[in-house]
Amino acid sequence: MAINCAGNLVNLKTPKIMGILNLTPDSFYDGGKHKNQKQIIQHTTKMLHEGADFIDVGAYSSRPQAADVSVKEELNRLLPIINLLKEEFPEILLSVDTFRSEVAQEAVTAGACLVNDISAGSLDPKMMQVVSKLQVPYSMMHMRGTPKTMQNNTEYEDLLQEIIFYFTEKIAQARKAGINDIIIDPGFGFAKTREQNFELLQKMTLLKNLEIPILVGLSRKSMIYKTLGNKPEDALNGTSVVNTLALLGGASILRVHDVKEAKECVQLYTEFNQ
Repeated sequence: MAINCAGNLVNLKTPKIMGILNLTPDSFYDGGKHKNQKQIIQHTTKMLHEGADFIDVGAYSSRPQAADVSVKEELNRLLPIINLLKEEFPEILLSVDTFRSEVAQEAVTAGACLVNDISAGSLDPKMMQVVSKLQVPYSMMHMRGTPKTMQNNTEYEDLLQEIIFYFTEKIAQARKAGINDIIIDPGFGFAKTREQNFELLQKMTLLKNLEIPILVGLSRKSMIYKTLGNKPEDALNGTSVVNTLALLGGASILRVHDVKEAKECVQLYTEFNQ
């Protein structure tokens, strides 16, 4: 299983790490931490040094109840940083975290090589067509509604069955649009209760039947810190545990704030799997 990122064939047989670079002032864990170019370069250098295979750059917070941001503002936050990172690290594999086709187009033109869409095209009907023209890998997440409304949409008759049906439809749409490299993200914390997140983690192996690489974003999420009775900043150990469970469930990419610890999870999992 491999994806083509800007001419680099990334083999996902060994799970890969996607380091998170939030350019938003209101993300739930690291909002506002990376305010200037020096901090951004330092943080990116650290993630790459620790073993990040991709850096996922986002300029629109998708946390529950997040404020809306205009396309112009999202681009103003995003493009200077993509240009900066490509200049500083020419070989970097940048993913752009956006659900807007206009932003995806501009970001890939500036140097991103993967589109990470929390809505799988549901919030912008032009997205799949644009990604197809750009010929970059497309990560599609399971979510209902929007970041503002998703936590009011947590009623499922059969959670896993509905997620599998959702992805079956989305994969068919993406293939029809002409997208070659598809990744699925089951959307931990998006339109799901804490209990449903653990059910999803427990039954994740069912998603392997779709024969598509699986990306998971569990890093420091509320399913961890609320279960442990602590805060996002105290949830690193818990994150390592659930990331390991996700690897056992078939995850190909871990999207994380803490690269070093995630890399260690992958190393131990790989040794265990020999």
